[in-house]
Order: sequence, then structure tokens, then C-alpha cells
Amino acid sequence: MSDTDKELSPTAEINTGKAMSENEVERQLEGVDPVAERKLVRKLDLFLIPVVMLLYLLSFLDRVNIGNAKLYRLEKDLNLSPDMFQTAVSILFVTYILSEVPSNLVLKKLRPSRWIAFITLAWGIIATLTGIVQSYGGLIACRLLLGAVEGGLFPGMAIYLTFFYTKRELALRIGYLFVSAALAGACGGLLAFAIGHLQGTAGMSGWRWIMIIEGLPTAVLGIATFFILPDSPSTAYFLNEKERALAAARLTRQTGYTVTAAEFHWVDVHAALKDWKVWAFSFAQFGSDTMLYGYSTFLPTIIRGINPTASAAMVQVLTIPCYALGAVTYLVVARFSDHQQKRGLYTIVFGLISIMGYAMLISDSNSRVHYAGCFLVAMGLYVCVGLPLAWLPTNSPRYGKRTTATGLQLTIGNCSGIMSSFLYPAREQPRYIKGHAVTMAMVAWAITVYAVLWAYMARANARRARGDEDHRVQGMSDAEIAELGDDSPRFVYTI
Repeated sequence: MSDTDKELSPTAEINTGKAMSENEVERQLEGVDPVAERKLVRKLDLFLIPVVMLLYLLSFLDRVNIGNAKLYRLEKDLNLSPDMFQTAVSILFVTYILSEVPSNLVLKKLRPSRWIAFITLAWGIIATLTGIVQSYGGLIACRLLLGAVEGGLFPGMAIYLTFFYTKRELALRIGYLFVSAALAGACGGLLAFAIGHLQGTAGMSGWRWIMIIEGLPTAVLGIATFFILPDSPSTAYFLNEKERALAAARLTRQTGYTVTAAEFHWVDVHAALKDWKVWAFSFAQFGSDTMLYGYSTFLPTIIRGINPTASAAMVQVLTIPCYALGAVTYLVVARFSDHQQKRGLYTIVFGLISIMGYAMLISDSNSRVHYAGCFLVAMGLYVCVGLPLAWLPTNSPRYGKRTTATGLQLTIGNCSGIMSSFLYPAREQPRYIKGHAVTMAMVAWAITVYAVLWAYMARANARRARGDEDHRVQGMSDAEIAELGDDSPRFVYTI
């Protein structure tokens, strides 16, 4: 047994079960072998990330496949006008956004494995049954129910990853979720292309088969999730006792991540609601999410406008390289972001790249320029949307504040899904100038807010480094200062 193994207690815990004292945490982390820690992270990646990615891939697929279904007689079979279709797309976000914060608040109490398994099974059943609706009312009902149960997944996953990964590792892991979204876009095109050939099989249109075939795997995954998703390091079946101790203890090593801070306190919820930075992140997320939902739902429609003579199958195929570029770009940027601990710079730069893409789409140019614009939008899309979802929680070390802040960030951000559904009406094809212009303006708003946050946090770090805020904690013990979380003058913001 190595010296590190001897030093780590198997009873270490941070999220559930027995709590360690602060001194015990420090003692256990003294002399930890960095090789052992890297091995642990690789093991966490191997067992957690595929499950998390598959959950979000199916979630995103079931949410936006209505855009692909539109190409296979959905509107004709249900007698939908263009406005009715746009309402069906947007209505999901009403219940989706209302469920995000409450879902995050009950995540730990109900246990992640049980809660995430429940909502996954529920939305899988609803997504499948959408394929047999016979009217506009039935479609609306399914979309409302789908949003209600699916809304808790992404905020829950973002918080769940903080149970296992440190803030230096978080951007890449949340990045995997957005890679899943990109894969969902690409897979959605491939699946729709393949499933579309079932048009007329068993007397059903291709859009019904798209809904049914893409919904069933989600229900199966929901059942499996109950058994394969651990709640915390202490319940991770794939770790031995020493690895569980290290996995729990290394999180507490971070400034502000105390044992008490890992528990839920209503005072932290109130602190999140009173913090202007949380609201700034949330309204900036609204701007960048406008791009996410408009692009993801209407990319086939945009490409059809660029090339009106393309078949439905060719339109689906042309979406795949755009999503692939977006996924690869985010993975590369997220790795650099984690290594350098820089979030704001990359968010702003790649937001500008997306703005360039929309400018190309708006321009009075040929179809090749417009299609190239789709690639530039994709390059910045997942970076501009995804990095802030790692940026905010890494600057919220207390669990109650972190879970509330992330839930609020996603709730307000996802409100953009309602608006984005109406940005590309059929009457404005093939150019969709208004939709592109509004989206470009919202991205510009987002990166402006992120620039303000970046400057504020950099200035705060400089003040704290100089000791300008030390007077606020005079007479307080080290333990009391640590409990202040990101308000502590010792806390250094990730910028």
C-alpha cells in the first residue's frame, strides 16, 4: 500500500454521509500523489461522462427533433399553420423553465440517481407518445409535459458534475454536455434521413416514426440510470475505498468548499438571489441561448432557404458538418480554458466569431457564403453558451448558492427558447434576415455583459491580492472566513 493510501481515510465524505472536519481534510490531502489523482479523474471520466453525455444527447434530440419532423409531413398530418408549428416549438419552454430551479433544489435530497432516472424515464415515455398524437391539442399537451420533466436534466447535470470534479476540471466536463448537443444535432439529421425512409410504413408518416424511434431509447436509459449513476463519491461503485476518500477530500481543498458549504442552506439560496453577478450571468445566458435554440431547431430550415432545391435528405446531411465543427471547437477551447483557468476571454472571442457568421448569413451574397456563415456560427455557438455554465458555478463554492445560481442561469437563459421559436417564420424565407439580425444582436448583448463581468472579477482579484478587503474579516477565524464562500477576501475568482 502506498503512503497516499495510508493517509486517506475511507470514511471521507463531502456530499452525503459522514462529514470530515476541516483539519482532517487537510491531513488527508497532505502528500497526495498527483499521479493517483490523475488516475482517479480518468476513472471518473470513464464511468460518469458516457452516461452524462448520453442523457443529454437524448434529451436534446427529443427536444429539437420537431425541427426534423417538420420535413416529414408533421404540419400536413396535424393541419398546422406556420404559426401553430412555431407555438408548438416554443410552448415546451414554458414548463421547461419553470421546472429548472425547483428540480435543482430537490436534486440532492431525492438523490441524483433516483431523480434523474425518474425524469429521464418520464420524458422518454412522453417523447415516444408524441408520435401517435392526432391533433394540434395533443401535440401541445405532449410538448408541455415534455418540458416539465425534461427541464431539470441539464441544470441537474451541471450541479451533479461538481460533486465529483474540481473547478479546474469543470469546463471540459460541461463541454462534453455540449458536445452531446452537437452530436444530437448531427445524429438527428442522420436519424431523420434514415427514419424518413419509413414514410408510409404501417400507414404512418415519417415524422411519427422519428418521434417513436428516437423516444424509446430514452425510456430504456431512464431505467438503466437508476442502477449506473452514483449519487456521490462515497456511493461510486467503481471506486475503491481509498479512491472514494480522495475523490471526496480533494473537492474540499478548493477555497470556500468547506464541509458545511457542501450542505444545503436557505441562506445560500437568498445570497444567490441577491447577487447581481448571478443575474448578470442569467440575462447574458438569455442572449447566447437565443442562438443555441434558433440554430439547433431551425438549421435545417435555414439550409433549405440557402438551397431551396435540396431534398429533405440532403438538407439533413448538410447540417452534420456544422455540428461536427461546433463540437470539436468546444472540446479544444474547453481544454485550454480549464488549463489556463480563463473563461471570459474565450467566451467573448468566440461570441464575436458567431456574430461574424450571422453577418455572412444576412449579407446579400451567394449560397456558398451563407453556408460558410453557418460554420462560423457553429464555431462560436457552444463556446459562448457552454463556458459560462462552467464559469458561474466555479465562482460559487457554497452548494446552496451554486445550485440556485445555476438553476436561475438556465431558467432565464432557456426563456429565449420561447422567443427564438418565432424568429424564423416561413413567410420570411429564404433569407430570414430578421431572425439572423435579432440573434446577432442577442449574442452581442451576451458578450458585452460577459466583458463587464470579466473586468469586475479581474479588478476584485487585484483588490484581494493587495489586501484591500482584508478589513472585512478582521477578528474572524480561518474557519469563519472560509464559510464566506466567494465573499471571502481569500477567494480568487476564475475569470
